[in-house]
Amino acid sequence: MSSWRSLVLRIGENCSEYGGNTDYKDHLETCFGVVRRELLHSSDEILPFLLQCAEQLPHKIPLYATLVGLLNLENEDFVRNIVERIHANLQAALDVGNCNRIRVLMRFLTVLMCSKVLLPSSLIVLFETLLSSAATTVDDEKGNSSWQACADFYITCILSCLPWGGAELVEQVPEEIDRVMVGIQAYMSIRRHVSDTGCCAFEYTDDMNQGDVQKDFLEDLWGRIQDLSNKGWKADSVPRPHLSFEPQLVSGKSHEFGPLNCPEQPNPPAEVTGITYGIQTHEAELKYPRRMRSLNIFPSSKTEDLQPIDRFVVEEYLLDVLLFLNGCRKECASSMVGLPVSFRYEFLMCETIFSQILLLPQPPFRPIYYTLVIMDLCKALPGAFPSVVAGAVRALFDKIAYLDMECRTRLILWFSHHLSNFQFIWPWEEWSHVLDLPKWAPQRVFVQEVLEREVRLSYWDKIKQSVESAPALEELLPPKGTPNFIYSGEDGDQTEHSLSVELNGMVKDRLSSREIISWIESRVIPDQGLDVTLRVVVQTLLNIGSKSFTHLITVLERYGQVIARICSDQDKQVSMLSEVSYFWKNNAQMTAITIDRMMGYRLVSNLSIVRWVFLPQNVDQFHLSDRPWEVLRNAISKTSNRITDLRKEIAVLKRNVVSASEAASKAQSDLEDAKSKPTLTLVDGEPVLAENPVKMKRLQSNVNKTKESEVSLRESLEAKEALFARAASEIEELFIFLYKNFVNVLAQPLRDTEGTLHPSREADEMAIDEEDSPAADVDNADEKPQKSHPNGKGTRNDYNVGEKEQWCLSTLGYIKALTRQYSSEIWLHIEKLEAEVLIEDVHPLVRKAVYVGLRRPTDGF
Repeated sequence: MSSWRSLVLRIGENCSEYGGNTDYKDHLETCFGVVRRELLHSSDEILPFLLQCAEQLPHKIPLYATLVGLLNLENEDFVRNIVERIHANLQAALDVGNCNRIRVLMRFLTVLMCSKVLLPSSLIVLFETLLSSAATTVDDEKGNSSWQACADFYITCILSCLPWGGAELVEQVPEEIDRVMVGIQAYMSIRRHVSDTGCCAFEYTDDMNQGDVQKDFLEDLWGRIQDLSNKGWKADSVPRPHLSFEPQLVSGKSHEFGPLNCPEQPNPPAEVTGITYGIQTHEAELKYPRRMRSLNIFPSSKTEDLQPIDRFVVEEYLLDVLLFLNGCRKECASSMVGLPVSFRYEFLMCETIFSQILLLPQPPFRPIYYTLVIMDLCKALPGAFPSVVAGAVRALFDKIAYLDMECRTRLILWFSHHLSNFQFIWPWEEWSHVLDLPKWAPQRVFVQEVLEREVRLSYWDKIKQSVESAPALEELLPPKGTPNFIYSGEDGDQTEHSLSVELNGMVKDRLSSREIISWIESRVIPDQGLDVTLRVVVQTLLNIGSKSFTHLITVLERYGQVIARICSDQDKQVSMLSEVSYFWKNNAQMTAITIDRMMGYRLVSNLSIVRWVFLPQNVDQFHLSDRPWEVLRNAISKTSNRITDLRKEIAVLKRNVVSASEAASKAQSDLEDAKSKPTLTLVDGEPVLAENPVKMKRLQSNVNKTKESEVSLRESLEAKEALFARAASEIEELFIFLYKNFVNVLAQPLRDTEGTLHPSREADEMAIDEEDSPAADVDNADEKPQKSHPNGKGTRNDYNVGEKEQWCLSTLGYIKALTRQYSSEIWLHIEKLEAEVLIEDVHPLVRKAVYVGLRRPTDGF
C-alpha cells in the first residue's frame, strides 16, 4: 500500500482520542501534506479512496472531514468534485433505500459543514427535503402511512446528524435549524407510536415497572436530542478536530449541495384493511428496518456518568464498526476498544453486542461473528471485558423467564460456543440451585440446554469434567450419545433380530436397492407385516450409518429407495421418524441431522415432520427441551429456503429471457437488413448486386442460435415457475397444517390455565439490576460473585409457575418466534390462515401470539 493510502486509512489511530499517544493535529497536518502533494498526479485515485474510507470507517468521519477542509484551502475544484460525488452517491442510496449509506453520508455532510466545506443552508435544505417527504408519507390523505418505517428512518437520519453539527448549525443558521426542530416536533405529534412487542427481547407484563420502555427508538432519540439542545449541544463523545484548524478553515470556500429527490412511496391499497395495511407495513420494514432500542442489561450505576446523547453516539460508533469491519474481526475488535471517547464504555460495548445477538427479527450477521468479536475483545481487554461479559450472562440468566423464546435459543447457542473458546470454564456452582427448581423452570432448562450444546462442541467426558465444581449438575448432562439399537443384543424378538442380521449382511455385500426391495417384498412383508418391516429396515440402516455423518449420508444415498418404498405414505413416514427418534434418543443432534437429511432426500415430507412433532411424547417436551423445536425449525427452514431459492432463480431467468429476446430481435433485424441491402459482388468478373452467401449464412446461424437460446431459457423459466407454484402450494399447506396443530394442542391447556398465565415473578422490575453483584463490575473482577437466585434476591426454590402454565407460555412463545421468523411467507397466506385457522373460536392468546409475531397493527383496524 502506498504511503498516502496508508496515512489516509490509518488516520488518527495513534491519536490520544483513538487510544494512541500522539496529537491528532500533527497527524492531520502530516496526512494533509502528503495527500496535497499526491493530488498533482493521483487525484483520480485519492477521491474515491477518501470517500470509501469516510463511508466505511464512519467513527473517524470528523478526521476525514477536517482533512477535506484543509484540502479545500489548496484545491477547491478537487473538493467540489468530492461534494458532487457525495451528492450522486446519496441520491443513488435514496433511490434504492440503502439505509446505512444514507445515514453515514449525511453524517459526513454534517461534519463537512463544520469544516467549512459545505454551506449550512445546503444542509438545512437536505434536512427539510427529508422532513417534507416524511411528513407527506404519514399524512393519511396525501401519503401512505403504512410506509411510516421510511418516514421514521428519514427523521432518524436528521436527528442522528445533530450531535456532530448541531452546535455549528445553531451558531450559523439559528432560525433555519429552529424551523427544522419545529418540523420534527410536528412530525412526532402525527406519527403512529411503534409498538416493539413483536420484536422485543423481553416479555413485559402489566405488573412490571416498565419505565421508559413504552418509547420506541425514534421517540427515545428525539428525547436525547432535546436534552442535548438544552445543554448547549455539547457532546463529549464527538471529537471536534476541526476546531484546531478553524482559523485556517474559515478562509476556504463553502460549496453548495444540490437538491435531492426522495423516492415516491407505493400508493396505499385500494381497500385499507388490517391485512392490506399490514402487508405494506411489512414490506416497508423489510426495506427500512426499524431501529430497536439497546438492552439495558446493567444497572444505571454502571453508566451513570454517560449523558443520554453520549450513549447514543457510542452505540453508533460500535454498530458502525461491527457493520463495516465484519470481514476482519481483529480490526473490528481493535477499533471497538479505541473509540474517540474519554470515558470507559466496557458495559455499553457489552450491551450493544448482546443487543445485536438478541436483535429481533434477526441480527445483521450470523451469531458466530459476534462470538468471535466477544472472544477478541476478551483478549484485547483481559482485565476488564471478560468480567463484564460474565456479568451480562448472569444478568440475562436471572431474567431468563422473561426472555423471548428465540432469544433464549440464541443465548444458549452463543454461550455454549463462547465457553468452548475458553476451555468450558464457568463457575457452575453459582447455578447449582437450579436443581432445586422444577424440571420445567426456565433457568433449569437453560442450564440443561447449554450443557447439551457444549457436548455437541466437545465430548461428554470433557463437559462432565468442566462441571466438577458443581457435581450435582451432572444430572442435567445429556446421556452419552450412543445409538439405541434394539437388535444389539440377544434380547427381544429373535425373528426380527435374524432379519436385521440378514439385512446387515446384504448391505455389507453391497447388494443393490432393487435386490433388497425384492427381498423385503417377497420374504419380510408377507411374513412380518409392514410395521415390523419398517422397524427392522430403519433400525438396521441407521445402525450401519451411525459411525459417522459420512456413513449416514452414504446409507441414505445408497438405500434411500428402500426406505421410500416402505414409507410411501404420511402415516409410515411418521412411524419412521419415531424409529429415528428412538434410535437416537440419547443424541438430540443426530436426531435432528438424520431427519434433516431424510427430508433433503425426499424420504419424508415436511407435513410428516409436523405430525411427528405434535405426537404426545413430543408435545410433552415442548417446555422441557429444544429437541422437537429444532427438528421443526429445520423442516420449516428447508421448505422456506427452497421457495426463496426458486424466487431468486426465476428473477435471474426473467432477466436472461429479456436479454435473450433482445439478442434474438437484434439478430433477426441484422438478417433482414442484410437481405434488403444487397452488396456489390463479382460474378464471372462482372460487378452485380447480390446477397453475400457467407455473410447471410453467418447471420442466419446467429438468428438460429439466439432463438434457440431464447426458447431454452423460456422453457427453463416455465419449469421453474411450475416448481415455484408447487413449492408455494406446499408451504401454504405447511403453515395451515402447522397452525391448526398449534390451535388444537393449545385449546384444552389454555382453558385449564385461564387467567393464570404469567411468567414467574422472577423480577421486581424489568431493568436488569445487579447493582449489588460484583460480577458485573470490572473493578471487582477478581471477587467471587454472589450466587444468583431466580428472583435475584429471594430463596432459590420460590419458582411458582405450574407445569401446565409453563408449557402454555413456552408453546405460545415458540408460536410467536416461528411466526416472526417466517413472517414474509406467512403474510402471503394470511387470508387463508385467518379463514381456516384463526377463526372466532380460537383462543385469543393464540391469535395474539400470531399477530404479535407478524407485528400486525391492530389499532384502527
